[in-house]
Amino acid sequence: MLMKKTILTCVAALTLGLSHVFADTPTTAPAAAAATVAEAPAAAQAETGDWRSMVRKVKKLKDDTGIAGFLKKDAPEYLTKGYATPTGGFVKGHDIKVVGGMPYGVGQALMILICLVLLYLAIVKDFEPLLLLPIGFGGLLSNMPFANVAAPPLVDAATKMVIEPGGFLYYFFDFGINTGVFPIVIFMGVGAMTDFGPLIANPRTALLGAAAQFGIFVALLGALGMSMAFPDTIHFGLKEASSIGIIGGADGPTAIWLTTKLAPHLLGAIAVAAYSYMALVPIIQPPIMRLLVPERERKIVMKQLRPVSKMEKVCFPLIVLLLCALLLPSSVPLIGAVMLGNLCREVGPSVSRIADTMSGPLINIVTIMLGLAVGSKLACEKFLNPETLGILVLGLIAFSFGTAGGCIMGRIMNKFCKDPVNPLIGSAGVSAVPMAARVSNKVGLESDPTNYLLMHAMGPNVSGVIGSAVVAGVLYTLCK
Repeated sequence: MLMKKTILTCVAALTLGLSHVFADTPTTAPAAAAATVAEAPAAAQAETGDWRSMVRKVKKLKDDTGIAGFLKKDAPEYLTKGYATPTGGFVKGHDIKVVGGMPYGVGQALMILICLVLLYLAIVKDFEPLLLLPIGFGGLLSNMPFANVAAPPLVDAATKMVIEPGGFLYYFFDFGINTGVFPIVIFMGVGAMTDFGPLIANPRTALLGAAAQFGIFVALLGALGMSMAFPDTIHFGLKEASSIGIIGGADGPTAIWLTTKLAPHLLGAIAVAAYSYMALVPIIQPPIMRLLVPERERKIVMKQLRPVSKMEKVCFPLIVLLLCALLLPSSVPLIGAVMLGNLCREVGPSVSRIADTMSGPLINIVTIMLGLAVGSKLACEKFLNPETLGILVLGLIAFSFGTAGGCIMGRIMNKFCKDPVNPLIGSAGVSAVPMAARVSNKVGLESDPTNYLLMHAMGPNVSGVIGSAVVAGVLYTLCK
């Protein structure tokens, strides 16, 4: 009986609930249907709009390809119209003057071919691949249309908010080269890798390093003369000429450091020229050496270098630094970095970890970033213009005169010195360490396969590093 009552109660409750549901259905159903009908056209319209928008975007893809980029006539707007910086400044745009009036895209294609030549020299010919490979590849990246790997960040001028970050090569260049950090770190590594013993054992070879700086002053005067000869297209003042002249020292870090101080607007062209000629030492120097040094003098065998004590090697960097600080304080950043690295090298096991880091991982990492940053300035708007081409010509002249100056000084020294000097080592007076010393040794072996000049050539080579830094300090003091 109780079971029956329970079943009847449940049935009644269920019936009552269903009656309420069906009673509400006529009022809610029309509203829901109306809403569905109202929303359907809007959804269909939105779907149609999205479809058409997607089709338009697909059709525009052809305008974003590299082929379209190479056919583009005008340069990017941030170059011609200028751009705002995150710090609130504004970099003015300028007219892009590509040599011959060629379209911008054609200039990019031409620069890609030039960069491929640099990579060929690095990979196939093995001409300083540590420098030319990252420089050439950085140039490839910067000339790829629409890649924007070297473009500045897109900034809202009103709010100073970064809308779109810049390319990674832009930040490499801005942080490492504009600030002068990379040259200082490179010099630390050079000091940690370099043995000053040959210079200490034979101090007279310092004269060869000094003579090799002659090319710096030739390029300086040449830049001023070029500006006077072509006043409409080339504008080089004393600061610009000094920055161009330092290319003659064949010392990339020094050239970058001085240019950031005196002529930052020429930094890209000067950095490219300096490092390119450093890498091309094996091509440029030998013909000049063979022309200026007769066969009989190429065969001169120099005396064995005396042993240099550890005390001498430890004291040398300290003495050089103190002399530079007393006589020419402006050269201390570069000289100090070199001498710090060399001091860590010579002290011994107690700081060997520091010396190994400077000469290994640290300089390798910075070399990669510096090479890519320098290569980013191989963009056609930087490279294919009259001023840059003029800088390249002057750099080659300066480098040639520097090589000639060292060789001629070696021949002059033989007229007055009891112990003869092989003039070939004078070409190592340019600061390309140790490339120039290797070239001197190679040319010497061509005349006499038993005459090894490498250790003798390291004396003027090291002297050239110090000499170019000193000259850079002098020019900075005169022009600042």
